[in-house]
Amino acid sequence: MKASENYYDQLEEPVKSCFLALHHLILNQDKDIAPAWKYGMPFFCYKGRMVCYLWIHKKHQQPYIGIVEGKHFNEPFLLQEGRLRMKIMLLDPHKDLPVARIKAIIHKAIRLYKTGLIATKNSVHF
Repeated sequence: MKASENYYDQLEEPVKSCFLALHHLILNQDKDIAPAWKYGMPFFCYKGRMVCYLWIHKKHQQPYIGIVEGKHFNEPFLLQEGRLRMKIMLLDPHKDLPVARIKAIIHKAIRLYKTGLIATKNSVHF
């Protein structure tokens, strides 16, 4: 069993269902998004570059999507807290996922790589 599968299996409901739905939703946003296991948590990468990850907020005990290049985003629902680079989107596992908002953020994050605002793994910059 993969570490990511074990991670999801050990979660309790409703967080487990929330994360599994997010996993599926994120992977379906672009053919070049792939799951990865980094730093002991599930990540999603675009052409090898980290886009986002799933985790549980220690203080709020809520699942969230961490946007790796969140510092480039100004959406008020994304929290920076003490992070320099990343922002998070807290989710309530007892409510329906804000699918349109999640899709928009994932597409915006991918666009950072596609437009060259953030270098992709294979890019060369002088």
